Amino acid sequence: MHDESITIEERYCRGDWGPSKSEASNAKLPINRTVIECIQRLKTLMVMVKAGRGTRKYPALKSAGPEDLVFQSPVKGMPVRDNNVLVRHIKPAARKLGIGWVNWQVLRRSFATWLKLAGEDVKDAQALMRHAKASATLDVYRQFVPESQKKIVDRMVR
Repeated sequence: MHDESITIEERYCRGDWGPSKSEASNAKLPINRTVIECIQRLKTLMVMVKAGRGTRKYPALKSAGPEDLVFQSPVKGMPVRDNNVLVRHIKPAARKLGIGWVNWQVLRRSFATWLKLAGEDVKDAQALMRHAKASATLDVYRQFVPESQKKIVDRMVR
């Protein structure tokens, strides 16, 4: 982690470490300063973990050096499994917001579509999503948005 970016060098998926899928996946990503500050705050937090009838207190991060994992289990410092994050945190938050089905693919498609609606260039979206080809961003992730087409037609008429 740097002052305004995070470097992705490896991937951890379903319990296994491995190289990134492509050169594009192995990237330095720009991160908003507020997000960096939240990650820095994680280093000072303590979490309560139920253990039998008692509760134990652990630092939120077992190790908090610049090369350490951002998301790690508080007990062993191991990577947090993506499915656990989805089931324990993201899906309950989505239910509270009234969002029906959500998974990692839905989140990636939403991100790509929001970039489109914000008027961002497909090459920027490709880089932010760490795709090797813009066609993946366009064909798989960006979704059709009827309101966006209406705006285009209205602009053309003006």
